Amino acid sequence: MKVIGLTGGIATGKSTVSRMLMDAGLPVIDADLIAREIVQPGEMAYREIVQAFGSEVLRKDGSIDRKLLGRLIFAQPSRRKQLDQITHPKILQAIQDELAVLRAKGTPIVVLDIPLLLETGMDAMVDEIWVVACSRDLQVQRLRARDNLSLEDAEGRLGSQMPLQEKIKSAHRVIDNSGDIGNTRRQVLSFLRTLQP
Repeated sequence: MKVIGLTGGIATGKSTVSRMLMDAGLPVIDADLIAREIVQPGEMAYREIVQAFGSEVLRKDGSIDRKLLGRLIFAQPSRRKQLDQITHPKILQAIQDELAVLRAKGTPIVVLDIPLLLETGMDAMVDEIWVVACSRDLQVQRLRARDNLSLEDAEGRLGSQMPLQEKIKSAHRVIDNSGDIGNTRRQVLSFLRTLQP
């Protein structure tokens, strides 16, 4: 089974490429989706987060306010590390479990959609790294529009991540998502045609 690790910077269009790969019939294991599932009320990570960060990170319905938690950890790197120590092992285990099921089914190609693929060392699980990229100016523009952020906040979010150019250095394939969606789709389909499971 060939495992593709899909990553990119914030607001580069990784989710768009992930959907294209799903549309092409590839199974996609989405780390962000797993991250949301493991912090649902009743889950171990949920209990550990409430214990570590307090009930102020909860909404009225008892669920974790991910945006509030995100603001907390962006402001304090030590708190971010604390959250990562709670969530990353559980995300990794869930990914490994899903990979084992797909391998047992004889699935030829699978995509791991992991924003922090390189930062977490999860690239050790993949055969190829695909990085979705665009210019920094376009990242800032998209991020501001998507999350309604000030220029300063958008720059802060970008500054807290591994630079996109560093990710590109580790890439086997780079998908340039600076142009229109048709151009991005053509690149994705071209890469898929060259894959040997």
